[in-house]
Amino acid sequence: MGSAIRLRIIRLTHQRALTNKEIAERLDKDPATTLHHIRKLVATGFLEAQPARRGNRGAKEIPYLSTGLSWRLSAGHGGPRVSIAEAMLQAYLTEVSDAGLAAIDQSRMVVQVDAAARLELMDRMGALLDEFAARPPDPDVQRTAVYVAFYPGE
Repeated sequence: MGSAIRLRIIRLTHQRALTNKEIAERLDKDPATTLHHIRKLVATGFLEAQPARRGNRGAKEIPYLSTGLSWRLSAGHGGPRVSIAEAMLQAYLTEVSDAGLAAIDQSRMVVQVDAAARLELMDRMGALLDEFAARPPDPDVQRTAVYVAFYPGE
């Protein structure tokens, strides 16, 4: 899972199944490159192939949908924790760049907390994110991406 492209594919297919061609177009990547990543994601259970459909020219297309397995990634999913962290940050930076800074509503703050309060903050933020992630998808509502990082504020 130490790949920003794979994380972006999972995000793109979170609520709506997309074909390899659609994924490649959205990521501005070659379809062969995205297919390689899609196959890895299917093999590891992060994506699931949906029933085949016919494309515009009658060709068979296979849409893929995220299984939701990626909500909580850990070092056990495809590599060292640092590799996954780097992939998550790179995916975020690419998505922010694609969206443009004007579309980003961001905040930054430094809080002074002891170890126990830091864990409480992380748990409460995690619970809030879990609550929103558990809501049923609504195709008529715009999706919002959230990236949260805790790091030393010195």
